[in-house]
This record gives sequence, structure tokens and C-alpha cells, in this order.
Amino acid sequence: MARTRKRGPAEVRTRRAILDVLKQDGPHDALSLAARLGVSPMAVRQHLWEMQSEQLVTFAEAPRPLGRPAKEWRLTPAADKFFPDGHADLTLGLLGAMQDAFGGGGMKRLLEARTRQQVDLYRTHVPADASLPRKLQALAALRTQEGYMAESKADRDGTFTLVENHCPICIAARACPGLCASEQEVFEQVLGPNVTVERTEHIATGDRRCTYRVRPKAKAPQRRR
Repeated sequence: MARTRKRGPAEVRTRRAILDVLKQDGPHDALSLAARLGVSPMAVRQHLWEMQSEQLVTFAEAPRPLGRPAKEWRLTPAADKFFPDGHADLTLGLLGAMQDAFGGGGMKRLLEARTRQQVDLYRTHVPADASLPRKLQALAALRTQEGYMAESKADRDGTFTLVENHCPICIAARACPGLCASEQEVFEQVLGPNVTVERTEHIATGDRRCTYRVRPKAKAPQRRR
């Protein structure tokens, strides 16, 4: 086991910032991390090597136009402990007890009730008459408060992407896939009938993040009288 050394407050903040950037934005090399955080590349590399010895990060070689390949660092599943876990053990226990006590039908009713509750809650914060970009911003803010590290982005083709860089219920979602399916349904109901929502990346199946493509529905042409 790697020996841990005592770190000063500045080192602790830098280490935490590295974890947050890798979680939020995905793989980075040491130079880009240093520029992002305003510290020296040497300091960043020292933190990365220490975190690798603790099995919190790993790297892959990425080719560069000139010179040697760069090390692109990314988090390992062991780093999830630094982010909200949604009381995974308790949730798993409750899901298992629900399944044993009420069977598949009971689980379905539970998920339906949870979906209704989420829709009602989100609708109090996402204005029904707002534009789609504003709705997505409000939804992302709500999801971030719940630990999903969410953001919304406008795409060049007129669609939008809702990104969730962390899943605080990931362990429960792997045990009960219906949780993820119900969340997609929640988004569709909250954003309104004029959009479609399609999941394009999924943490529970091994992706780094969850992403949802939000596409405005084409308006039907009006018939001439």
C-alpha cells in the first residue's frame, strides 16, 4: 500500500481541483491541467503520480503532431468515493427489500410514483413557458444541486445536449435499470411535448458521463385553406 504524506492546505485544494476537472471535463494531460488550475506542471505531475499510486487515476498515451505522446489522465472508479454516492448501501438494501416484498409489479409502481414526484418537483423550478435553452439551464441547475454535476450545451445543428458528469445513484441504477429509464421520462415531461430526449452516453454502462440529446420536434406544416 502506498504511503500517504501530510499535505498542506494548498496541496489539498490543488489535488481536489484536479479530481474535479477530470470528473467534470474528462481526460487531460498535465500541461492543460496546470494551465487550467494556475499551478506548475511539475506540481500537477506530482499529484497525478501520487493519485496513480492510490489507484485514483490512470493514463493513456495520446499521440501529438510533434514530439512524444502525451499522457492523458482520467479518473478510475476508485475516485467515485470523493463524489456524492447517494447513500448507495441504503438504497440497494431498500431496492432489494422492495423487490422481495412486492415483486416486479411493486417495483414498477414505485418507479412510477418516483417519476410523478420528480416531475412535480422539477415543474416548480422549470418554467413551462420558458424557451428550451432556459428550461435546460434550470433543469441542469436542479440536477447539479442533486449531485449530478450537470450542464446544458447548444449544438450547432439546433439541438441541445444535457450533460451529467457524475451519477450519485450509479450503484442503485446498475441494480435497478428502471431508475435511469424513469429519469429520461422525467426530462421529457418537464421539457414539454415539443422535444424528444435521447440518451447518448450512460455512466451505468461504462461511459464517463451521461448525456442526453434534446431535439426540438419539427412543426407540422399548416394546411392551406
